[in-house]
Amino acid sequence: MDVGTLALGAGLAVSIGGIGVGLGMGLAGGKAFEAIARQPEVGGDIRTLLFITLAFLETVIIYGLLIAFMILGNM
Repeated sequence: MDVGTLALGAGLAVSIGGIGVGLGMGLAGGKAFEAIARQPEVGGDIRTLLFITLAFLETVIIYGLLIAFMILGNM
């Protein structure tokens, strides 16, 4: 394949994943803050679940970066 096409694919793998993860983190954080504002007594539980959710979201972008490295390894 063409080097430019591989570079474009690697860039798209990371950028589209980053956009999706950024939107997901923003939505999850906003909803968690709303839930804590409504019921402050369960704030610790919500915060714990938010951190777990954010960790799972981070794995998506790490997989995108891994795919980009695999694509760039074929250059």
